[in-house]
Amino acid sequence: MENLHNDSENWKWGIFYYNKNDKRLFPPKRNPWLGYTVNFANARSIFALLILIAIIITITELSMRYFVK
Repeated sequence: MENLHNDSENWKWGIFYYNKNDKRLFPPKRNPWLGYTVNFANARSIFALLILIAIIITITELSMRYFVK
């Protein structure tokens, strides 16, 4: 799995990870100290990313509505 992750063919434009053989939702970035990325070849990864974005937007909207005057 690590060999597939390090293969530059699986990184589009050097920043977007795209590997159909990798089933991980959030694989580590090329530099593991920078966190994780989304496997854009996995539909579940994209769905999880959209859910995460929706949660962040909802929390932001609620906090702006109830806590900022």
